[in-house]
Amino acid sequence: MTAAVVSFAVSLFAAVAFGRPILRWLQASGVRQTISSDAPERHAAKQGTPTMGGLILLAGTVCGTVVGWTAWGVSSGGALAACAIGLSAAIGALDDRLSLRRGTNLGLKAREKFALQVVVALAFVAGVALIGARRDQTIVAGLDLGPAYWPLAVVLIVGLSNATNLADGLDGLTAGSAAIASAGLAVMLSSGSGKDVTVLAAALAGGCAGLLWYGAYPALVFMGDTGSLAVGAGLAYIGLVGKLEVPLIVATLPFWAETLSVMIQVTVFKWRKRRHGIEFARAHRVFRRAPLHHHLEECGVPETRIVARFWLCAAACTALGLAWHLGLAR
Repeated sequence: MTAAVVSFAVSLFAAVAFGRPILRWLQASGVRQTISSDAPERHAAKQGTPTMGGLILLAGTVCGTVVGWTAWGVSSGGALAACAIGLSAAIGALDDRLSLRRGTNLGLKAREKFALQVVVALAFVAGVALIGARRDQTIVAGLDLGPAYWPLAVVLIVGLSNATNLADGLDGLTAGSAAIASAGLAVMLSSGSGKDVTVLAAALAGGCAGLLWYGAYPALVFMGDTGSLAVGAGLAYIGLVGKLEVPLIVATLPFWAETLSVMIQVTVFKWRKRRHGIEFARAHRVFRRAPLHHHLEECGVPETRIVARFWLCAAACTALGLAWHLGLAR
């Protein structure tokens, strides 16, 4: 547990320390967010806020991980997860740069981003299979999924990465919720033998927490896809290497709720459009606006209260995930 605490602290302080020069560089480089037309009107005031703040998160995470691994060692599984996080961050950075170049909120096309995410996820899963990280790798909740485990692992990685990306619409929502979930994973892993993965989880939690120094409301910088894609994928990589699939899903339920709200909105809208026409579909949406956090905004809930409640839900879900891990929920 000492390794996790030290890595968390180093990562948090490093993110805060590196945050100011990174923020100045982003401002000087004109790396500023273009607000999506799908966001509520009140978000127009955030136009021009620096983005790609995920670099702050990553800087802290790297520092905490390096310190932890230098002191306590690293295995092939932990190194593989760290490399995969870097590749996921690279996809997000490419998306952010294309958005900036085009002056819109649209970077990579959806199918392009999805394809790149699948490639990285497949490479990670293949790496885990080749190094034989654990003999029980395909066993989840006592059930041996056999070959089906690997495609399901890819779905988990890509799904959670996109879920954290969708949730990144309010100041501090994704960073705070991910910090809580990642810290929970570190606690769960601390009871096992994978100290290097514990270090990585704690460092990721510290990086997310450090980003809140600048990204909490009112945000001085947005994490952008550089951070949001990496955070979700990182949680999945850590959960898969550490064999915490079920606790991971439970701990990240707030993110999955965001994804589910978008899926429901789109599916019902298309069905009603086909059955009753476009005007009826627009007038009878399930949510006032998707994802879920935007619906709550349209219902009049203040942004800070929505974020705080998501953090509370993340804490409750992480506690339930920990309970599952300890066998109390079985």
